[in-house]
Amino acid sequence: MTTPSAWPYPRWIAHRGAGKLAPENTLAAFRLGAQHGYRMFECDAKLSSDGVAFLLHDATLERTTNGHGTAGDQPWGTLAQLDAGAWHSRTYAGEPLPTLEHLARWCIANGHFLNIEIKPTPGTEAETGRAVAALAARLWHGQSVPPLLTSFKPQALAGARETAPHLPRGLLLDQLHDGWLDTARQWGCVAVVCNHALWSAATVAEVHLAGMRALSYTVNDDWAAQRLLALHTDGIITDRVDLFSPAGA
Repeated sequence: MTTPSAWPYPRWIAHRGAGKLAPENTLAAFRLGAQHGYRMFECDAKLSSDGVAFLLHDATLERTTNGHGTAGDQPWGTLAQLDAGAWHSRTYAGEPLPTLEHLARWCIANGHFLNIEIKPTPGTEAETGRAVAALAARLWHGQSVPPLLTSFKPQALAGARETAPHLPRGLLLDQLHDGWLDTARQWGCVAVVCNHALWSAATVAEVHLAGMRALSYTVNDDWAAQRLLALHTDGIITDRVDLFSPAGA
C-alpha cells in the first residue's frame, strides 16, 4: 500500500472563479469567489496564436465573449480587446479575458491556491501543456504550494511533465475507461479528478491505494457533496460558492 503524500490544497475549490455568479474565467469571478471565502480556484487555460496563455473554457469565443471563431487561432492583441462579461449580465459588461499570468500573480499576492486545467485548442495538446507548465514554474518559483495542473488530454500532461516535472499533475476523467488508473500512473499524476458521479468506495480506495488523491467536479447539490465527504474524497469543485462554505475545509 502507498500512503498519499501530504496534500496542501483546501477541500473546496471554486469552479472557474465563482461558478455561475460572475462571468467564468474572469478576474471579477475570482475576486467574487474570494469574497465568499474560497481560497482555491479552478480555471481553464489555453494558448493564443502567438503563444500567450489566457483563460477560456471553450474552443470558440461565441458563448462567453463578443468574439467569433476559434480562440486559439487569434493573437492575444485581438483577444485582449474582447468583452468577456456582457454575456453574463450588464454588471460585468466590459470585463476582459485575463492572461494566466495575471490570475497567477493575483493568487500568489493573496495567498490563494490554483488548479489550472490545461484546455488546449485541438491539435496543440503537448504545446499547451509545455507552455502552461513553463509559465507556472516561473511564476510560482519559490512559493511553498505550486498550482495543480490537470487535463483531460494525456498529451497535455505529458508536455507539462516534460517541461516542469516537479509540478503536481492530475488526470481529468468524464468516464472510467479501461486502464484509467494506469493512465494516471503513467503520467505521474498525484490526483484523479472525476465527474462526481463516478466515485464509489471502491474507486476512491483504488486511487488512495495508488498514492493519489480523489477530486470531483462539478458538485452543485448538497446531497452530492455529502456523499463525497462520506467517501473521504479529497477535493470538491463547485459552482455553488453561495451554497457551500469552505470554512474549515
